Amino acid sequence: MSSPVDTSPGSGSSGPTRKPPTRRGTELLMLGFATLIVTLALVLVDANQEQELTLSIVWYGLAYLGMLTVAHLAVRWWAPYADPLILPCVALLNGIGLVMIYRIDLAMAERAAQQDFAFSPDAPRQVAWTAIALVLFLAVLYLVKDHRMLTKYAFTCGLVGIIALATPGLLPASISEVNGAKVWIRFGPFSIQPGEFAKILLLIFFAAFLVSKRELFMSAGRRIFGVELPRPRDLGPVILATGVALALFVLKKDLGPALLLFGVVLMMIYVATERAIWIFLGLAPFAVGCVIAYQMFTHVQQRAHNWLDPFATYDDPGGGYQNAQALFGLGTGGVAGTGLGAGRPEMVPLSKTDFISAAIGEELGFIGLASVLMVYLILAMRGLRGSLAVRDTFGKLLGGGLAFALLWQVFVVVGGVTSLIPMTGMTAPFLSYGGSSLLANYILVALLLRISDAARRPQTPAKPRADAQRTPLSDTGTVLVERPS
Repeated sequence: MSSPVDTSPGSGSSGPTRKPPTRRGTELLMLGFATLIVTLALVLVDANQEQELTLSIVWYGLAYLGMLTVAHLAVRWWAPYADPLILPCVALLNGIGLVMIYRIDLAMAERAAQQDFAFSPDAPRQVAWTAIALVLFLAVLYLVKDHRMLTKYAFTCGLVGIIALATPGLLPASISEVNGAKVWIRFGPFSIQPGEFAKILLLIFFAAFLVSKRELFMSAGRRIFGVELPRPRDLGPVILATGVALALFVLKKDLGPALLLFGVVLMMIYVATERAIWIFLGLAPFAVGCVIAYQMFTHVQQRAHNWLDPFATYDDPGGGYQNAQALFGLGTGGVAGTGLGAGRPEMVPLSKTDFISAAIGEELGFIGLASVLMVYLILAMRGLRGSLAVRDTFGKLLGGGLAFALLWQVFVVVGGVTSLIPMTGMTAPFLSYGGSSLLANYILVALLLRISDAARRPQTPAKPRADAQRTPLSDTGTVLVERPS
């Protein structure tokens, strides 16, 4: 099934009428600067860990720059008007994540040698996942030549997204369950988390559906307590898809992505209708859901207790040990940090995944962590800027949803690490170790670049009408003018 879409002139990626902007050279320069920062960070880690400095670090830096250069050339060829700040921000975040994973690998290798247990480093695997993610990024950028074409597959995307969420729950726990949550599909040494891709598919469905029903959301229906509500048959697909997705997350005990999806859908409804009342209407079922989840799941109760006082549950199984260690690390880092390679980030469990922001805060301090958050903010703001400037409603909703999803996930992750909110078990985009998250987020960035390209691409001028007449301008020349028919 397809959904209607705005086909006004210039709303998509029509042919350019002038040369692409020359700011692409600036993008390549910023990519080189990001690679330089990553290479110097690797040197600092090895120096502080008393590792031998070899030319391999330089080769790692050049290989990383080479991969990013290929991505840059592809963007310049397939999306020449896309925002030149998006890809460098992603490159810097991804590079910092690689540095921290490599640094924690060194600490874990030293501990493994002292305690005589087997250890396999994760940094090489993360580099491989980065290369695969860039290939997928290029594939999406090439195949999706116009973001509006996604509306043709909106309901298919929604169905595939629901199936992707349900599949791990139908498989045996031996190949789908990790830490009590059935969210994975393992194939021998490889594993993938379908939910990471499902959220993008569901966002495409929600954006297309809200565009097709936008007027009905704002006018048709009944007025209840002064609020104009849409008809149930118009609101039904959104409620059904959201309810099924949230139910699947809850049944798998994976409440972090449920919070992410709920917040993004609520934001998209608000943007589509321009009515703040939807936010307040959405907060009511959210509060009820929190109470129900607290009553149903003991691990939710445990996380709430860990959030309120991690030191009171410090020694309990599943208690506040991780939260407390993260706070100790942030306190040790202070304002300027201990320096790359000079801290003890490995003391925090899951420091490569859920708590990688605590490792950054310890070794780079408040300044370093705030700088990383600023890069996230720039990335999200440039994505939102492109979604606001694009001339079709579907692009506005999809781009806004994707950018907000990125920013909302960072808030949830860092808020949990700093004990601002309870921990949710989510990972920081581009920073944390993990292939599924990296692949999904590079798809997200490819779509943001495609929408940004459509927004910044100049409109094709209207062709002159056939009944234009030649009217004398002076004794020396004539000019074409249009006369009204």
